[in-house]
Amino acid sequence: MATETERLEGLGEMRGLWDRLLALLDREVARILEKALAGEDIDVEEGTRLFQAEGLELNALVLVADELRRRRVGDIVTYVINRNINFTNVCIKHCGFCAFSRDHREEEGYFLPMEEVVRRAREAWELGATEVCIQAGLPPKMDGYYYVELTKAIKRELPDIHIHGFSPEEVLYGSIRAGCSIEDYLKALKEAGVGSLPGTSAEILDDEVRRRISPGRISVAQWVEVITTAHRLGIPTTATIMYGHVETERHKAAHIALIRDIQRQTGGFTEFVPLSFVHEEAPMWRKGLVPGVRPGATGAEVVKMYAVSRIMLNNWVANLQVSWVKEGPKLAQFCLNAGCNDFMGTLINESISTAAGAQYGQRMRPREMRRLIRDIGRIPAERTTTYEIRRVFPPDEDDHYDPLDLVEDETADQRFGSYHALVRRQDYRFRDLRELIQVQAVDRPVRRQA
Repeated sequence: MATETERLEGLGEMRGLWDRLLALLDREVARILEKALAGEDIDVEEGTRLFQAEGLELNALVLVADELRRRRVGDIVTYVINRNINFTNVCIKHCGFCAFSRDHREEEGYFLPMEEVVRRAREAWELGATEVCIQAGLPPKMDGYYYVELTKAIKRELPDIHIHGFSPEEVLYGSIRAGCSIEDYLKALKEAGVGSLPGTSAEILDDEVRRRISPGRISVAQWVEVITTAHRLGIPTTATIMYGHVETERHKAAHIALIRDIQRQTGGFTEFVPLSFVHEEAPMWRKGLVPGVRPGATGAEVVKMYAVSRIMLNNWVANLQVSWVKEGPKLAQFCLNAGCNDFMGTLINESISTAAGAQYGQRMRPREMRRLIRDIGRIPAERTTTYEIRRVFPPDEDDHYDPLDLVEDETADQRFGSYHALVRRQDYRFRDLRELIQVQAVDRPVRRQA
């Protein structure tokens, strides 16, 4: 074990190496990185410059992000055992980036009845999941209280499971269908048992970009209203960005800065989750609907997104999640050295990225996550949705198996179902089950506006 003198000498040697590296960088980039290492927030223009980093500058950017990560959260890498339940792909919106949604008249439009959603949640709980993530399309003529009643149905059977449910777009849609304010609707969801909201439907928080890739989508002001209202009511949320399509470097930096500004005011974000655009089946790419759209982010862009996100958010949002679904396990593993400290969840089912052409599977075993984390010298830990540590796994422990680890790949799709199988099932056709989106609630928890 190193003595204090040896440790200080090592730090001095590292400082010398860092000084020599800085001397080789562009002067402006070196200044920004030094500012970040001093614990100061960098502004949008400085973030934009870091997104332009190449070569040696990119390597230095990654080193700084990794150092800030180490200072803020240490060497533990977390993950959650969870299940995604996307109960319908039928949607009134036609976003250019979405290959998941279907019109209500299409053959591939599906709808999972409430009892099937509950069954899937129960199965996840029995396999050790602590969270179900509920997100879906926006079906036409849906009862405004459907999300509330669905939450109640799950919590009646599984009172201890965490429901991470309903994006800002869904909250807005539910409130409109219910004829009530966003605040009243969020109060109803919280009372029913929603524990947190996914901060999706963010894409790029710039209305001009949104009009290009998803006309009619929730506006920036509406997204911010849902998120800040949820935080004020004590409902934590995540925050996301989807990039690699038509946005500029400045759009990305401004998006991250907006998340930081909200966090300064509310403190309600649990994590930031960059999501690269999966282009293969996205209509705006496949059909050429949006001029200038790019075929997703390059590997370098992905690494820069995580590194700049850590640098800009480090003082405010501790947790940065890497998406193994979007990036694949190997690049996701590398990004743990570029500022990330969370390896996402097991998912069990993944429909939205799969529909868009993601190639990396629907689920990952906890044991495989722990192996990938240990392979880069970090310490795996299972967490809850809100980042409470459930169990830390020592570096030399490799004999632990979760129930999900014991499900064979050959039988997983048959047991859990898959997106491609789901859209072919006749018994879940939306057009045959559409009446089920109307609910019979004796006690309406939300007061309708006149």
